[in-house]
Amino acid sequence: MHIKILIITLALTLSPLAATAGGGHDHGHAHSDAVQINKSQAESAATLRVNSLVNKGKISKSWESAKIETTEKKMNGYQAEWVVAFKNAQEKDTTKSMLYVFLTTSGDYIAANFTGK
Repeated sequence: MHIKILIITLALTLSPLAATAGGGHDHGHAHSDAVQINKSQAESAATLRVNSLVNKGKISKSWESAKIETTEKKMNGYQAEWVVAFKNAQEKDTTKSMLYVFLTTSGDYIAANFTGK
């Protein structure tokens, strides 16, 4: 179990940023679903990605204290993916108070945005 988390952490850390927090969600990508992660692992991977976005200056430091609002496995075309939604109570702009992190079902980062689409 710890090896899986380490591999996911390394993959998330080393993978290039697919989209900025304000960017769109690319629907034309392939997903690698060899190893399925569970809800808890998806939340951990998404939290690591939010921290990475903060460290890269893509989103404000206030996102470090954001709480997970929902975690769902959804279909995107023919592919399932995890969508982890974070709520930032410190964000005054309500259009940017929710951040959605998209992951493949194997835990690879896809994108993050404020729209959930």
